[in-house]
Amino acid sequence: MAELRHSSSLGSRASNSPMKRDAGAGAGDSSPLIPDNHLADDDEHDRHSSKDRDRHMCSFFTDDPRVSPHNSRISLVFTLLLLLVGLVSLFTIFNNLNAPYLCKKDGIVLHCPHVKESPSLWENPFSSTTSWKPCAERQDGVLPELPPENETNGYIFIHAEGGLNQQRIAICNAVAVAKILNATLILPVLKQDQIWKDQTKFEDIFDVDHFIDYLKYDVRIVRDIPEWFTDKSELFTSIRRTVKNIPKYAPAQFYIDNVLPRVKEKKIMALKPFVDRLGYDNVPPEINKLRCRVNYHALKFLPDIEQMANSLASRMRNRTGSSNPYMALHLRFEKGMVGLSFCDFVGTREEKAKMAEYRKKEWPRRYKNGSHLWQLALQKRKEGRCPLEPGEVAVILRAMGYPKETQIYVASGQVYGGQNRMAPLRNMFPNLVTKEELATKEELDGFRKHVTSLAALDFLVCLKSDVFVMTHGGNFAKLIIGARRYMGHRLKSIKPDKGLMSKSFGDPYMGWAPFVEDVVVTHQTRTGLPEETFPNYDLWENPLTPCMCRA
Repeated sequence: MAELRHSSSLGSRASNSPMKRDAGAGAGDSSPLIPDNHLADDDEHDRHSSKDRDRHMCSFFTDDPRVSPHNSRISLVFTLLLLLVGLVSLFTIFNNLNAPYLCKKDGIVLHCPHVKESPSLWENPFSSTTSWKPCAERQDGVLPELPPENETNGYIFIHAEGGLNQQRIAICNAVAVAKILNATLILPVLKQDQIWKDQTKFEDIFDVDHFIDYLKYDVRIVRDIPEWFTDKSELFTSIRRTVKNIPKYAPAQFYIDNVLPRVKEKKIMALKPFVDRLGYDNVPPEINKLRCRVNYHALKFLPDIEQMANSLASRMRNRTGSSNPYMALHLRFEKGMVGLSFCDFVGTREEKAKMAEYRKKEWPRRYKNGSHLWQLALQKRKEGRCPLEPGEVAVILRAMGYPKETQIYVASGQVYGGQNRMAPLRNMFPNLVTKEELATKEELDGFRKHVTSLAALDFLVCLKSDVFVMTHGGNFAKLIIGARRYMGHRLKSIKPDKGLMSKSFGDPYMGWAPFVEDVVVTHQTRTGLPEETFPNYDLWENPLTPCMCRA
């Protein structure tokens, strides 16, 4: 890690106090309030006094027989004290020259000073988590107000693209749009892009029966395209059957004005694309509450996924033979994320050259000729928009007070740089495992046929953890943080201030004590406590106002 380098600077920042500067500048000037002749008399008196002092001091170091034995002993003691002070000063200077910056790096191992554990290390204060309760669940006993399926305004159909959590958000939005249009929703199709290369169906991950039944008082949902519709293969290819150009974060009124007439005319329409195509603060509050109902109550993983996740969480808590809390770490430092970030990271020239070629191939428009990327990387790091490296995460966790014995579950793809990049984190926290290390190969084989199933296991183990730590943005992290807030804000969800961290890591004068203080103070309010919502807030990360009620 470039930031955790040794510093050869001595001392702290130089003081630039105006008062000190004024005092120093005025020492040789005469005061207009004191007569000059008085100053001259004082100077003459000082010269005589100085001569007397010099004569007295010199007597300690001469062989004058008039000097008493008592004075000789004092001079010897004085000399020894001077030598001792000199030795201590030399030792201090040597230590400062060789003192590590923040943490000592020994090869690939980081050694950080010990930090006292705080009382609230594993949970948020009880007093801060009792003012809100979840209230988006279905109200039992409510009579259905929906018209029969053949009397709705028509059918809508979507492809939920991307990874598991992007698909989850798309499904919640599809239910909300169906409610806005009073339309029947055809069960969404999970469509992975080229990165995931997975052909998982809705029923391979989620409990379809529970999904449809839980929402039966809100939206009509059917499993498949109606039999009377004969153009199934053309549904997404026919321009006549597809609504395109839906703006990002569109308001409810856009769907009423632009989509509803076409649904009424054609009776069945596909919406494409459908990623983030519904806003947050420009839809009715009951629609936002419905989205939370889908996310937190209607979308349940299959029982075998839930059972395996429960088993993994139980093993995390009992790895040492006794019950202990565990931390879940979402480490976003895969090759794709490092490349997409366009940030600069420590590495050999060969690594940097390969990463440049990778970026040029995958994102040619952004790469251009590469000449602008260094300045871009510096700016992004300053603004806290770069993924945290494993070593940086290790230092932050140690500064927060988490001890070496902390049990950590890592949810991550293949880390860029492999074991060498992971070494500082793993050496500082040796009780660090992944699901592959926690479960047997045979146990996971049943989930490997669907990449989304493995992602679901990570999602649930992180959700059940005592402390969740994210290292970069993304749908996975914000859905975990939002769900833990919805569960009552008691479970800590740490969102590092990457902007502050980048400044601290890059400050050659920052010592360990002030760094610890900065980390602790800054992150007191970044642990998943209740936060009021604001315009354009992210519903998935902060469901407070529309989906929770005052306790």
